[in-house]
Amino acid sequence: MGGAVIGFTHVFVGIGGAGSKVVNEITVDSIKVNINPGRYLLRTEEYMRRVPLFFSTVPEDSIVWILTEDKPINVEILRLIIDSIPEGATRLAYVFTPARELVKEKKPQWAGLFDTVFYDSLWEFFDERKPLSEAYKEASGSIARALSSLIRNLEGQMLINVDYADFFSVVRGGNVGIIRLLRSVDLSWHWGIWDRGIIMTLARDDVALREAHQILEMFQGILRKKDIIWGMVTDKDIKNRMEVIALLVKEWGEGNDKGGAL
Repeated sequence: MGGAVIGFTHVFVGIGGAGSKVVNEITVDSIKVNINPGRYLLRTEEYMRRVPLFFSTVPEDSIVWILTEDKPINVEILRLIIDSIPEGATRLAYVFTPARELVKEKKPQWAGLFDTVFYDSLWEFFDERKPLSEAYKEASGSIARALSSLIRNLEGQMLINVDYADFFSVVRGGNVGIIRLLRSVDLSWHWGIWDRGIIMTLARDDVALREAHQILEMFQGILRKKDIIWGMVTDKDIKNRMEVIALLVKEWGEGNDKGGAL
């Protein structure tokens, strides 16, 4: 899609240790804020003044990402933030739900505050031989790289086919979704439960175009009946020869327990 590149202000908010680790590793220009729930509990009145004052000043067209675990105190804080940001901002959550597939659960009441609630059950990082903290540590780096790469490419870094208009068409509308940075395609995972999304292939300069197309063809076979926007990027800085960013959503009604097993 031609035309001038339009940029938006991305605001990343980490609530608690897990969310803050991701925010600290984001590498694109953005506003980054970390909130410690323990300090919030000790100084609630002060935070009730400071949080609205700060977030009411973010630009009207901001894209606000709140990264957190699904805990009552964190939900209280995210409500305070969302109630404070300008009406025109896009509201996105990235919620950690270890061993829980949020897409199969009834829609939480707080989810209605967001355009899309992305979630991560950490299935890619679980290992019975290591503590959950290690899974969080590995996940934070992968998620930060996925979000950073997604934003860089939305803003025009050798991207074919995908821009902010595509992004907004996918994430707006009251969705539940996932964002994954993949080194390979696990065909056993149930990709088909999602309704629409963006699939980007990231390839180093030395990767033959044919190889990148093969990855896209695998996804196209899985998601052929879905509303998917396809993109391809050459990126000399990716860690592997080829990686895939999968951003997939489905409309979130009052309950999603009719979806396929994960």
